[in-house]
Amino acid sequence: MHPHIIRLYEVIETSSDIYVVMEYVKSGELFDYIVEKGRLQEDEARNFFQQIISGVEYCHRNMVVHRDLKPENLLLDSKCNVKIADFGLSNIMRDGHFLKTSCGSPNYAAPEVISGKLYAGPEVDVWSCGVILYALLCGTLPFDDENIPNLFKKIKGGIYTLPSHLSSGARDLIPRMLVVDPMKRVTIPEIRQHAWFQAHLPRYLAVPPPDTMQQAKKIDEEILQEVVKMGFDRNHLIESLRNRIQDEATVAYYLLLDNRFRVSSGYLGAEFQEAMDGGFNRMHPSDPVPPAVASRLTGYMDYPGLTQLGLRGQYPIERKWALGLQSRAHPREIITEVLKALQELNVCWKKIGHYNMKCRWIPGIPGHHEGMVNNPVHSNPYFGDESSIIENDGIIQSPNVIKFELQLYKTRDEKYLLDLQRVQGPQFLFLDLCAAFLAQLRVL
Repeated sequence: MHPHIIRLYEVIETSSDIYVVMEYVKSGELFDYIVEKGRLQEDEARNFFQQIISGVEYCHRNMVVHRDLKPENLLLDSKCNVKIADFGLSNIMRDGHFLKTSCGSPNYAAPEVISGKLYAGPEVDVWSCGVILYALLCGTLPFDDENIPNLFKKIKGGIYTLPSHLSSGARDLIPRMLVVDPMKRVTIPEIRQHAWFQAHLPRYLAVPPPDTMQQAKKIDEEILQEVVKMGFDRNHLIESLRNRIQDEATVAYYLLLDNRFRVSSGYLGAEFQEAMDGGFNRMHPSDPVPPAVASRLTGYMDYPGLTQLGLRGQYPIERKWALGLQSRAHPREIITEVLKALQELNVCWKKIGHYNMKCRWIPGIPGHHEGMVNNPVHSNPYFGDESSIIENDGIIQSPNVIKFELQLYKTRDEKYLLDLQRVQGPQFLFLDLCAAFLAQLRVL
């Protein structure tokens, strides 16, 4: 119910799949926004940071610690306001109990997390927020190294530099958040009181988040009547809403409620609407978008040739998750075959990491490539040339444009996992493409 936390409407579990129905967030990841613009102006970075801190504070007040805060997990809505997402590594905090799981992304993880020490929870999110603030203001990470032991050494020693272009307020706040000793690290209430944070603070963010239980008890009579007209029992719906029971009736209620107050999310709505309408002018993707339903496919799918796509795991007993297609082939061989398959399917691609590519496919349009190379893993970072497609607005705005990301991971059991994630475009057309892609692969 917080405007800067992504809404989860329903989780549907079948014998083979888990479907997660979530709020639709249009403008992608904050990570891509930073990559595109480089370091942000201080006012814009502060606006993002204020929204993030407010959302994280709301989580902590409800005894939830995120543990994987990073720009990739901060989504942007149609007006480029933050929505905290991906609570897959989150946990419930209990009084007198400490957490000990080492999780999250190394570059954003607190020293106590990577050291395997006990931690309460909020302090590790504060550290991650400090790294995010640094990335917003500097366009780079404070702790970064290709060698993981060296990276951990920097994090544990708190070894980083502050660029000279930062204001005195930012130069004061960041070091308070990136304190190695968690007992001396600044807290979120202290961040809220910091002069740099307080500057230009929107009115709707200037007050503490509302109590979740009290908020849940407020029932909109008009929305209630609309749901009853759908055939649901009124008394049952009211009881489910008061007890926060998730069923078809309550999902319908909250979908209708959010559709009416799409921006406000029931949290200081008027002030939030006013602030969002008067926010920064930011670039927004103009491409057509899929419905506001996010699904994570698990197990072995029945779709022809499309086994093991998405999140696969032993649920709910062991909760060991594997991403994508498994193979024991050499990673260079896998990437080579992947590029050959993409080329056969006329898919355009751009390398954004050694084992990570962004791809675009338009049905009926030939792909654009620079050709295959002997060592695709360590060659020029651009394997495909998207320029001719980007210039053609008519093609870009086609509803059948499929954008997806491809990532190769290494597992503990010396296997390699190839993950395909749809970024944009019709879901079933993407599945068709995946089926054709798998049919082309020879090493998986």
